[in-house]
Amino acid sequence: MTPRSIFANLVRSDNGSFSTIYGPFLLQSALQPIFRSGPETGLAIEAFEGLLRASRDNEPVSPGEFFPLVSPVDMADVDSILRTIHILNTGRLNRARAGIFVKFHPGLFRTPQEMRQEVDRIKVASHEAGLAPERIVCEISERSGAADDTVVAFTEHMQAIGFRIAIDDYGARDSDLDRLKRIRPDYVKFEAAWVRDFLDNSAGYALLRVIVRQMLDDGIEPIFEGLEELWQVDLCEELGVPLMQGYALARPELAPTTFNESFPESLGELAPLQAAGDEPTLGVSRAAAVASPSAPARPVFARPARAFGRRQPISE
Repeated sequence: MTPRSIFANLVRSDNGSFSTIYGPFLLQSALQPIFRSGPETGLAIEAFEGLLRASRDNEPVSPGEFFPLVSPVDMADVDSILRTIHILNTGRLNRARAGIFVKFHPGLFRTPQEMRQEVDRIKVASHEAGLAPERIVCEISERSGAADDTVVAFTEHMQAIGFRIAIDDYGARDSDLDRLKRIRPDYVKFEAAWVRDFLDNSAGYALLRVIVRQMLDDGIEPIFEGLEELWQVDLCEELGVPLMQGYALARPELAPTTFNESFPESLGELAPLQAAGDEPTLGVSRAAAVASPSAPARPVFARPARAFGRRQPISE
């Protein structure tokens, strides 16, 4: 890949979605909704997360298999073009409010000039997609290994431009609230397995309540991802978690997606979801929600009774 133009390696399909080619690999964009929970609106799509879907000879290749095959000299350009296709494909949805979370690796930028070039690429992509800067969320993993000073400088630079910042995988290592106060991100995405473990017992649940309250007081919006069961969604709402993501709400879809039909923006809320037992898949997938103007003000979830993570039989 070459840095001559962020559009030089783009492929536009007949359905309007954008992808790219790297060697023998087709790199496509999958989008997964992040939902906001509110007492008046119920659950509505706040943003999407851009996810890589790679394939070779029509056979899927996982990100864990793909990235080690990328030449180190190409990594920054591959990283950049993936952000570009996620942003462009989100713009194709023509939603008025939803943003896009794109992964960012500050350590890939060795000089301020390289950082400025990448910022310019994101600006061009967001302009072409019709997305204002505040709808672009740059997501930095706690596992990135970048020094705090590097992350703070990156965060301040991107926020000054108008982009937003999310810290991903919170809880995955020695995460602490004081570090977040130094970085000052807009969002924090909790590590999925960590959250599921803590939701499954009363002591963990109580600790999550304290952490969520502290983050909100500090102006940081927590996001609980990897929610696979509707009882987990229930507990998150009780905790006051404003943003949620996971298979229990909607699975990722290859662009251009069907989310506009499933979760129309004008409705501003989810339709009632089927009981988890109605589908053989884990939780309730996007296909289980059928939006209609007659949907109630808040979505009605069919949830098993529970004592934290432990399922209890439902009385007939």
